[in-house]
Amino acid sequence: MNAEIITIGDELMRGEIVDSNKARIAERLLLHDLDCRHQVSVLDDPADMRDAFLRASRRSDFVLVSGGLGPTRDDMTTEVLSETFGRKLELHPPSLAAIEAFFARIGREMADTNRKQAFFPEDADVLENPIGTAPGFSIEVARSGGREGEETRPGHAVFFAMPGVPRELDRMMDEQVIPRIGARLAEVSGGREKQVVRAALLATFGMGESTLEAELGDLMRDGNVELGFRTSFPDNFLRPVARAATIEEADAKIAEAVTAIRERIGDVVYGEGTETMESVVGQELANRGLTIATAESCTGGLIAERLTDVPGSSAYFLGGVVSYSNEAKTAMLGVPAAVIESEGAVSEASVRAMAEGVRERFGSDFGIATSGISGPGGGTPEKPVGLVWIALATADSATHAQSFVFEVDRSRHRRLTAQVALDWIRRSMIGAELIGPSLMRRGGSGSAP
Repeated sequence: MNAEIITIGDELMRGEIVDSNKARIAERLLLHDLDCRHQVSVLDDPADMRDAFLRASRRSDFVLVSGGLGPTRDDMTTEVLSETFGRKLELHPPSLAAIEAFFARIGREMADTNRKQAFFPEDADVLENPIGTAPGFSIEVARSGGREGEETRPGHAVFFAMPGVPRELDRMMDEQVIPRIGARLAEVSGGREKQVVRAALLATFGMGESTLEAELGDLMRDGNVELGFRTSFPDNFLRPVARAATIEEADAKIAEAVTAIRERIGDVVYGEGTETMESVVGQELANRGLTIATAESCTGGLIAERLTDVPGSSAYFLGGVVSYSNEAKTAMLGVPAAVIESEGAVSEASVRAMAEGVRERFGSDFGIATSGISGPGGGTPEKPVGLVWIALATADSATHAQSFVFEVDRSRHRRLTAQVALDWIRRSMIGAELIGPSLMRRGGSGSAP
């Protein structure tokens, strides 16, 4: 059986927001070994929506629709689905009561337009939404003949209409939709054995996608595990997927694949699953009873923001200084004015003094500092746009400092610099070499870190 994803909204088609819902849905379908053969996005236009629904009903067994369940005039998913498949709209009193109760809990009066969210196609299976005002629903429809040359699958198609708000979609998928899909698959299989699918997600930093492929390609050529690659700047993610007859067998294949990957590329792998660089660093600091303070110039507080985004960070983050001006570097961190005058603010001497100054002032175990030229202007032949110095001061060793030239735009320059800084803290704690992304490319070229 196969599946199709349809996301609806003018804002998606105009590029105003990134359509992450397709990825959220497809990832969950993968664990049921469902082929997602088509992914479609359409405007809030009844004709386009109708055409997408009809095409999906002919070629897909499960159709997962996201968006268009809100109270405004451009939210038309329920109405168009009903009309497309000849269903009447009917009020669902329990849903209306739930929506009224939601507004009562937050102390707001419910607008009359919210009533439309309690109407569903006749014979619909309503999907509860305990954290929003848009319940979802599912309907089963008979396939109709397609256009000449179009293939129409036998049987029926099941549509699931869900909210477009990601957190509401996630909960409805996990609690309402996936269990229904699982039950339907079990019913169709008639008790026959079905393959179990297991997957892992490894976060890596510092090695380009093509280099990862060259390093790991031979590990996944025995047919037991498939390895996928995904880039989300500045990281690359590895997704090993295993299929087997039993959960135990699939889990064993995944464990073996993850071990092999870690042995091959070592400290380039920094996290697994939902772990982020800042959460991994925070966990290591907390486990070891260590503390950190930050001194930031070009990153403008981004490192401190990421560290404090992790719950419980007060146990290890003591504070930070955003010393953007030369005067601030001297007054708040003790960088000698003579050093700035002779070497410049973007220099090894200045960034070392920043790291050591912030560590001394806060009494932390680590002091991390950044100073650079993120652009687009401000560069010179001697110090080009993209140059950055990073320094890490520790209590029991000499301060480590290094410069890089990251030839990326201003936003990505700041993000990449912050990632290197956090990675240095991680590497220092686990006893790994403090190196940057350009030095981690082995065996020749690689895509941008």
